[in-house]
Amino acid sequence: MKHLRYFEALALHGHFGRAADACAISQPALSLQVKEFEEILGAPLVERGARQIRLTTFGGAVAIRARDVLRAVEELGEMARSSRDPFVGHFRLGVIPTIAPYLLSSVVKTLAERFPRMDLRPREAVTKTLIEDLVGGRLDVAVLALPVSEPSLVEHALFDEEFVLVRPLGEAGAPAPDPDALRAMRLLLLEEGHCFRDQAIAYCRIPSARARDTMEGSSLSTLVQMVGAGLGVTLIPEMAVAIESRSAEVSIARLPSPPPMRTVGMVWRRSNPLADRLTMIADVVREVGTERRGGPPSGG
Repeated sequence: MKHLRYFEALALHGHFGRAADACAISQPALSLQVKEFEEILGAPLVERGARQIRLTTFGGAVAIRARDVLRAVEELGEMARSSRDPFVGHFRLGVIPTIAPYLLSSVVKTLAERFPRMDLRPREAVTKTLIEDLVGGRLDVAVLALPVSEPSLVEHALFDEEFVLVRPLGEAGAPAPDPDALRAMRLLLLEEGHCFRDQAIAYCRIPSARARDTMEGSSLSTLVQMVGAGLGVTLIPEMAVAIESRSAEVSIARLPSPPPMRTVGMVWRRSNPLADRLTMIADVVREVGTERRGGPPSGG
């Protein structure tokens, strides 16, 4: 199992250093484990280059089987937990970056109160990474924007929320722009990989070529600070308003109907034996999300 886990990490990351970091061991130790695995199997698994590795044909086939084996072993552990108490021990929760700063602390606190024997292991990552980790058995559930359209996962909708407009303080009280007018403005976006970026682009119907030339930030906080500096306007979800509107001199306004929206949901593997009880976790996230969503201040 140890060899399988280390090799699966190497196949996933395609780099000895990154795989070693993910496994919390040194790079030489990981390299040694993979070499031992090759000796056990009697065939090479990777082609070692100066800067990257490539799986051999045999290595690619082993990687697929390794994921299946590791997932099956993980599910055995989950079945054992389910037979005792599903909320005892490690519980791995993934959250996307446009939700985590605004909900995670309250979700962790509430879960700790309701399930005191749960050892919650939260992780923040973009949607693509969370889906990969769910399918690979490295997460139990993830909170993100729906849909994800992955057949092996169950999607459980929690709540809908609007996107609101953030613009310089001097524009407070001005009419909110429609999508066509917004598209003509300097719209600040999250960098590629964030689903919130894709949702903003879709609302404004921004051509792909132009979207690549927009000014970008790595977080909603960065975007709001850029707006406060007079560099443009941006969109943020309702749940972010209370925190982000305090961090810069900006105004908040609702957009014309129908406004852009997203559905926040929780997803987990269909094969997870805890599935019938995960709705209890989803209920906690829904409660916190409903409490935290706050629209723009009146008059904004």
